[in-house]
Amino acid sequence: MRAICAAFYLLASPALADQALPGWAVHDTGKSYDARVADTKAAVKEHGLIVVTQAGPTKAAAARGITIPGNRVIGVFNNDYAVRVLETSTAAMIEAPIRLYVTENDDGTARLSYKTPSFVFEPYADQGGQALSDIAAELDQKFQSIAETAVK
Repeated sequence: MRAICAAFYLLASPALADQALPGWAVHDTGKSYDARVADTKAAVKEHGLIVVTQAGPTKAAAARGITIPGNRVIGVFNNDYAVRVLETSTAAMIEAPIRLYVTENDDGTARLSYKTPSFVFEPYADQGGQALSDIAAELDQKFQSIAETAVK
């Protein structure tokens, strides 16, 4: 089990996000992990989306006596976008909610990363057509605004 946790830690490590991953947006500031999580959730609400899901291994690992850096996946969307995406591609809804990823750096600061919505929905472009591409572009702007607000 420790091997699985160690493998997850390596995969979830902020160092991985340092690599130029196609379709990812990465935002760093001097904020702490807890502040970044709180500010990200507040920014989601401020920009008209809803926190639909949250998951992270940090607290569960701590309960088992394992210390890992802060790590939280925050799934965001809203019903308006859900209905609009479904009008273009039923298959594309598997990608909702779109996730924001907050990770703690070695120095105690945190990083906000996410796959851009246009990258997430790109595999469904043939099925969803221009309407899905327009929704994805709209969401790209919204996610950028969320990130800019969260890192202030």
